[in-house]
Order: sequence, then structure tokens, then C-alpha cells
Amino acid sequence: PPADAVLMPHMVNISGSVATGMLLRKVAPDYPVIAKDARVIGVVVLQAIISKEGHIRDLHVVSGNKMLQDAALDAVRQWEYRPYLLNGEPVEVMTTINVVFTLGG
Repeated sequence: PPADAVLMPHMVNISGSVATGMLLRKVAPDYPVIAKDARVIGVVVLQAIISKEGHIRDLHVVSGNKMLQDAALDAVRQWEYRPYLLNGEPVEVMTTINVVFTLGG
């Protein structure tokens, strides 16, 4: 590469609020019946890698009630994002996603 070439990072970390601003398609989780019957509420925290194209490439649970985790994973896997641009080029991003489960009243 030329001496003045700038190497682009392969992946960057972004905050959950920045990622939320890039969200194009959000699928709400299906509240698990057993969790709803048990009146379980809470937040499932997920760590995600979003591809250059804006799709979830890797996703795992950081914390949250076990009864709610699969529903959160299933929903977020369907989310789509606007590609994150760094110097005009799309890059993969790592971010945290909070999926909130509440019981309507």
C-alpha cells in the first residue's frame, strides 16, 4: 500500500444508542407464555455483530432472565440496520442491544 494509505478497521464498537439510530427493521419479541404467566419482566442484554450490509452476523446473550432469552434472540436475529460508514466505507460493528420485556397493564 502507498505510504499515505489509511488502514480501515475491520470492525468498530458503537454504542447501543448509535445502533438504535441505524435500525431499519425491528421485530418485537414474542413474549413466552410461561414467562407471561409467571409475570416475568426484565431486560435481556445481547451483544451483536452487525455486518457491513446491516444484518445481524453474530449474537449472544450477555445477561437477562433465562425465560426471556430465546425470544429476545429470535426477534433480534430478524432486525436490519443501515450500514455503518467509516470514512464513507461500510464496516462491521459490535454493539449492545437491550430487549425490554414488560407486561402491559
